[in-house]
Amino acid sequence: MSIALKPIDKRKISLWLLEDMRKSSLLEKPHHQDSWWKVMCLTGLDYFSSLGYAPGIAFLAAGLLSPMATLILVLLTVFGALPVYMRVASRSPHGQGSIAMLEKLVPGWNAKLIVLLLLGFAATDFIITITLSAADAATHLVQNPWTPFWLQNRMAITLGMLTILSAVFLKGFREAIGIAVLLVGAYLVLNFIVITVALYHLAHHWELIGDCWQKLFIMHGSIWKMLAFSCLLFPKLALGLSGFETGVAVMPLVKGYPDDDRRLPVGRIRNTKYLLCTAALIMSFFLLTSSITTSVLIPAQEFLPGGVANGRAIAYLAHSYLGNYFGTAYDISTILILWFAGASAMAGLLSLVPRYLPRYGMAPDWAKARRPLVIFFALVSFAVTFKFHASVDAQGSAYATGVLVLMTSAAIASFITAIRENIFQRVAFFIIAFVFIYTTIANVIERPDGIKIASFFIVVILITSFVSRALRSTELRTRRVVLDPLAQQFINEACHGTIRLVAHRPASGDYESKAKTAAKIHNITEDEIIFVEVTITDASDFDEPVLRVTGRRAGKYRVLQCSGIAVPNALAGLMLDLRDKMHCLPHLYLGWTEGNPVGYILKYLFFGEGETGPVTREILRTAEADPDKRPMVHVG
Repeated sequence: MSIALKPIDKRKISLWLLEDMRKSSLLEKPHHQDSWWKVMCLTGLDYFSSLGYAPGIAFLAAGLLSPMATLILVLLTVFGALPVYMRVASRSPHGQGSIAMLEKLVPGWNAKLIVLLLLGFAATDFIITITLSAADAATHLVQNPWTPFWLQNRMAITLGMLTILSAVFLKGFREAIGIAVLLVGAYLVLNFIVITVALYHLAHHWELIGDCWQKLFIMHGSIWKMLAFSCLLFPKLALGLSGFETGVAVMPLVKGYPDDDRRLPVGRIRNTKYLLCTAALIMSFFLLTSSITTSVLIPAQEFLPGGVANGRAIAYLAHSYLGNYFGTAYDISTILILWFAGASAMAGLLSLVPRYLPRYGMAPDWAKARRPLVIFFALVSFAVTFKFHASVDAQGSAYATGVLVLMTSAAIASFITAIRENIFQRVAFFIIAFVFIYTTIANVIERPDGIKIASFFIVVILITSFVSRALRSTELRTRRVVLDPLAQQFINEACHGTIRLVAHRPASGDYESKAKTAAKIHNITEDEIIFVEVTITDASDFDEPVLRVTGRRAGKYRVLQCSGIAVPNALAGLMLDLRDKMHCLPHLYLGWTEGNPVGYILKYLFFGEGETGPVTREILRTAEADPDKRPMVHVG
């Protein structure tokens, strides 16, 4: 089977990438890179490991219809999820993913709110991946016939695995790709052997398939009704779609061409598409064949909670048809890959949270550090495990909700970016987005526990984010100040005496009246005054990497103009920079703002302006502890 990869349109994509790299400084942080198939094994820790529990959950959801519902899921994988994430890969070659695509498509606070909501679902996805994988690994261990009696407590084993996982990340996690290749390779080979033997058994016992068809026709009457019912059931099988977001998240690890442009690495993008295609086809094969073999060969009661196939359907086949020696080897492989899938999810969380929340000012500085985050996520994982009693089935709905919402957001972002392209792409991505929206809504209605868990994460993220934003609002956000030649000339002229800056609202224009008022109130001369105007850009951003200041003359008056995310932060950053470069203390003059101070505080937090004088002074006090070295702020 050949897969055509479309040429990459550099003109349409390059503008997207420059802004991403500016925000995340990805050009300054090179990663160790490997061949795409090795990196595929890293994503496969999450994606392929779901074979440990997916067939059992599929049967509990759809019964004997699980192969047909799985076929619909496979079609959605190949013709829906795969095209969507190929587009995501083209627009996020540095691992930003679909969340960053939506962030760029929506301006201001709306983008931040969307990102925070999606982070809640992403947290649900990754946390449940950690806990569900550990619970299923514990199930494989407990159900193994050779496991001693003192290892029969599934809750204790699950918590123990989570503790070991957290300890490993506290220590440091290296050589992940090499271990992933070994684990995924062994796991896929063992699964292939089990599935092949099971299919061979079915080929010699066609009557088993005939019995299943007969039961299905008795229950549904016709194949069309089976298909219709399967379309309603397949959203419950969404766990089989879990690996695509991880696939684009690991893009920085994919080796491209030697002459790749680091801003638009065409080779890395193309190789990531190979990765996504190969992973999707491998998973589609195993999902379909495992669903057929397990639903036909395993008695229905064994899938139920307490049954020997619950959470370990393929392992049941391994023990039944290949003996306990091979079955135990399969269990060991499954336990290791499920445990390592939790490691992959933990790595995803440690990458995702620092990428957004600290940049939005919505997390404290310690959120950039690995160890505090590991401890926090470990505690959350313990709480979720206790909440769901270490049950694989109970956590399936929350996992599916997190996965589906992220994939739906990617589908919507892909459709929006395809609007300006040809009619075929617009229609195709509209249909894909519609199907994912339907799948997500159907899953939420059928299993509301998932949205409840995601809502908890969302509420926690929103509350902590805005509290953190308020607490950090008086930080100095400007990293560097650049003055153009005319602005530098104004400062050089003023530095022979005292640099006196008067804040002026942009576009108001009445410099003469403002100068006379300032001179009268503050007892300074008009000739000393340099006006400063700050135009608000995107107040929802938190950091201002570079504040660019330009000078212009308005008649006899000198004016410094700049664009910033908040007026007080820009003024404070400018004053501190002038102090350091010119070795003198600048003075800033402002007027009192009439109105309710509480309202102005909220206006500053969300729109970057308000009661400028006190806030500017507080930012300077926070940045410079010594009053004798602190620029002066005058309000009158």
